[in-house]
Amino acid sequence: MSSSVRATVLYDAPGPNAVRRNYIYTALTVIAVLLAGWWVLDNLAANGQLEARRWNPFLESNTWSTYILPGLWGTIKAAVVSIVFAIVFGVVFGLGRLAPSKLVRGICAVVVECFRAIPVLLLMIFLYQVLAVYRLVPPKDLAFWAVVIALTLYNGSVIAEILRAGIKALPRGQTEAAQALGLSHWQTMGRILLPQSVAAMLPALISQMVIALKDSALGYQIGYVEVVRSGTQVASANQNYLPSLIVVAIIMILINYGLTMLATRVERQLRAGRARRNPFAKVPTAGKDVGLDTKDTVNVDWQAPDYTQIDNPVEKRF
Repeated sequence: MSSSVRATVLYDAPGPNAVRRNYIYTALTVIAVLLAGWWVLDNLAANGQLEARRWNPFLESNTWSTYILPGLWGTIKAAVVSIVFAIVFGVVFGLGRLAPSKLVRGICAVVVECFRAIPVLLLMIFLYQVLAVYRLVPPKDLAFWAVVIALTLYNGSVIAEILRAGIKALPRGQTEAAQALGLSHWQTMGRILLPQSVAAMLPALISQMVIALKDSALGYQIGYVEVVRSGTQVASANQNYLPSLIVVAIIMILINYGLTMLATRVERQLRAGRARRNPFAKVPTAGKDVGLDTKDTVNVDWQAPDYTQIDNPVEKRF
C-alpha cells in the first residue's frame, strides 16, 4: 500500500495535491497575518502610541495611587466577596438538588439553571436598576453590590453543579453503608459525602475564582471602579491607550497565573492524598523525574521527620 492512501487513526493521510494546497493556504495565512500586524502597528505609530514617552505616566507614583491600585483593589474585593458568597450559595443549592423532597429538588434546580443561563452582564445591569429603584443599598455602593450579587448568583450556580456532580461521583457503597449504620440523609451528606466532595472541588473552586476575577471587569458598564476601568481612565487622561491596556493585561495575567498555579498545587495535593491535612504543603516525590506521573511519584507515603521504621521480626525469618 502506498503512503498516499495509507490511513491514520484520526484521518486519511493527505495526498500530494492536498499537501501542496495546505502549504499554499499556510503561506497565504501567514502573509495575511503579517499584513494585518503591519497595518495595526503603522496606525499606532501614526497616532504616536508607540512613542516611549507614552509610558512615562506609569513611572509616576500618582498614576498608581490614583488609578491603578484603587482599581486593582476594587477587582480583588469584588472577586473575593462574591466567591465567598458563591460558595455558601453553591453548597446550599447543591445539597438542595440532592434533597429527598422532590419539591426542594425542583425549586433548587430551577434557581440554579436560571442563573446559569442568564449572562453576567445582564444580571449586573438588572440588579443595579433594582437596587437603585428600591434603595436597598447606599448610592455609593450600588455598583459594588450589583457586581457582587451578579457574580454570586452565577458562580454560585456553577459551584452548586460542581458540588452535585462531585457527590454523585462518589461510590454508591458509601451512602449504602451510612444508611445501614442508621444515619439520616443529611447526616450522610454532612459527615461522609460533603467533606470528600469539597476536597475534590478545591481546584474547581479556585478556577471559578479566576472566572469571578475576570468577570468583575464587566462592572465597568455600570460604573464600578475596577482595574480595567482604571486603566481606561489612565489612557483617557494621558492619551496612551496601548501602554495602559498592556499594563492592565499584565496585571490580570499575573493574578490569574498565580491562581492557576495555586489550583495546580492543590490538585497535586489531592492526587497525593494529603490535601485535607495541608493543601499547601510540598508533595514528596520519589526517584528521578521521568516526565510521567506514576503511582510511585504521586502516592508517596508521607512520614514525619522523626519517624523510625520498626521491622516485623516474623518477616525476617522468611
